[in-house]
Amino acid sequence: MVSFKANEKSLEIVRNGKVVYTLFDSVNGVFPISFGSGDNKYSMNHGTFKITETIHEKTPCTVVSVTADDSTATVKIKLVSGKEGAVTITADGDKVRFDFDGFDNCNRMWIVLPAKADEYVYGSGELFSEFNIRGKNVNVWVAEHINAVQIAKKLVKQVFGIKNTLKKQPFHKYETYYAQPTFLSSRKYFFHSLTTARSEFDLTAETYHTVKVDEVAPFYIGFGDTFEDVMTNLTDIVGRQPELPDWVYDGQIIASQGGTQDYDNAIKTSEENDLHMNGIWIQDWEGRRVTAAGKQLYWNWEWDSELYPGLDKRIKENNAKGIKTLGYINPFLAVEKPLYKEASEKGYCVKDKDGKDYLVTITTFPAAMVDFTNPEAYEWLKSIIKTNMIEFGLGGWMADFGEYLPTDCVLFSGENPELVHNTWPARWAKLNREALEETGKLGEIMFYTRAGFSDTPKNSVMMWCGDNHTDFSIDFGLPSVIPAMLSLTCCGFGLSHSDIGGYTSFFNLKRSEELYMRWCEMNAFTPVMRGHEGLNPDLNAQFDSSKDILRHGSKMAKIHVALKPYLKDAVKYNAQNGVGVVRPLFFYYDEQQAYENAYEYLLGRDILVAPVIRPNQNKREVYLPNDEWIHLWSGREYEGGTYIVNAQLGEPPVFVRKGAKVLDDLNKVIIK
Repeated sequence: MVSFKANEKSLEIVRNGKVVYTLFDSVNGVFPISFGSGDNKYSMNHGTFKITETIHEKTPCTVVSVTADDSTATVKIKLVSGKEGAVTITADGDKVRFDFDGFDNCNRMWIVLPAKADEYVYGSGELFSEFNIRGKNVNVWVAEHINAVQIAKKLVKQVFGIKNTLKKQPFHKYETYYAQPTFLSSRKYFFHSLTTARSEFDLTAETYHTVKVDEVAPFYIGFGDTFEDVMTNLTDIVGRQPELPDWVYDGQIIASQGGTQDYDNAIKTSEENDLHMNGIWIQDWEGRRVTAAGKQLYWNWEWDSELYPGLDKRIKENNAKGIKTLGYINPFLAVEKPLYKEASEKGYCVKDKDGKDYLVTITTFPAAMVDFTNPEAYEWLKSIIKTNMIEFGLGGWMADFGEYLPTDCVLFSGENPELVHNTWPARWAKLNREALEETGKLGEIMFYTRAGFSDTPKNSVMMWCGDNHTDFSIDFGLPSVIPAMLSLTCCGFGLSHSDIGGYTSFFNLKRSEELYMRWCEMNAFTPVMRGHEGLNPDLNAQFDSSKDILRHGSKMAKIHVALKPYLKDAVKYNAQNGVGVVRPLFFYYDEQQAYENAYEYLLGRDILVAPVIRPNQNKREVYLPNDEWIHLWSGREYEGGTYIVNAQLGEPPVFVRKGAKVLDDLNKVIIK
């Protein structure tokens, strides 16, 4: 429980009789928040945003008076910032909430928070190139992760054979599918804003952090004795994911596309090679279009019976065998198809300023967006999911996109799209979640989202890490998935996974057999083991490309199945306490390397995974925190320290805490 020590000169947050946070301490009574005004200009290209900001005014606050009410655990501070306003600070368990009034004419606020020189900071959404963001400026705005300029430069290098997979791109150029105005400090506290506007974290100063928000909005600071406590307090606000369907743990979800014959062949191959298939994902169930970018989809959310004749019967037959069929959906509509015509005639699409349907170019083709702020449109799209996907028999789907709402559009509700943009993926997840809840299928069907914001943890059931490149590049390829999952965990979204082998492939940017197998063995040690054929399937190694891949896939899927009781317990713990399944090492080990390590993770409490993140490697340097560890493949015991360990294909560096029950389950399927 927290309380306050407050007067006109200082405000201290006290927890268990100890000062845990000094919000301000000034002989001049200067409050660490400024208010002002400004405006942004946005330019969107394929989901990538160029944002130009103009600040018109910024005025610091001074304290007029401080009134504490112990009976309600509140402190009210009257402030002057050009004109008089107030902040009400309320204690709620181990959380403190800040609410503002009197600043209605402002649309900017700057919050200055005290920092320590040796502090580490994590979060701001899902980050692929960094984990610790101390020393960075972070733009919290939902967008495409891989923008068009970055991918063009990379492809030029790939075409001409110029490869530098270990060099990171400048951080300020990065965008992310999942942005959230949240950060987690190594000092065991979190900051979370209730804004829906764009915000920025400036974490470059040694003694303070600055948060700028493009509206005046409440925020929280929360504390805990342990990082688990901190995450529970954070997820009390942002929400938690439910437990996953039981079938998810029974093996791997194979990817296939192209039609019924390909679907049948993939299942037959999987069964003949003991791949422990629990599902088959066919993203083109609604139709396929071939573009200059690759084999893409017709965004018309109805079964394409020409491409997949007999699929309705196949789904029922395979469900009876314990094999789920998964599909695909997003919030766009293909303008050439019937669903768009219906939506357009009924006025269900997001409009431009001329009152026409706002068509957004995704890769090479335009598409319309269903307007979630229109209740009729929202229910219409939800009914399509219920009828065309759930009643059809799908066991799950990828609920893609959510990042593309333009800031110059016109919404049915009349809301400012600049303040709605970040919320769009959370509204999209909510629509999918409600379709499951209203049909009684939550807990039976799994959907997974790629974009997100503050309400996504309570609305979605699973994240996947987006359109990673089919390579080992540090920013976009296999390595990038690890900090992405860890940063999601630090924001309160505890269930995540990635496409085995990555997605984006062009020219000689293509998936090798080695990459597929390395990704496969990493994903065996995540909550969900699921493949993807990629943007250009013909360029990529697939689950059945060779006998070596098939043998490897069988071995890794068998391990994933052996992890079922352990994973179910970890997923349940996340649902109850908000502690993610994939966890940072520092959650339990107060060691410098634990705070700095971005490419190892704990799966639950007892398993340490150090995926091989470079090509042509059969050894890997591994940092083990101070504990007793058993090397999974050899059974050798290790203490804390840094070691070079064997890491041949099929035996990625994995260590289990000595005495953990899960080691017995894994040893039953591993031949030493």
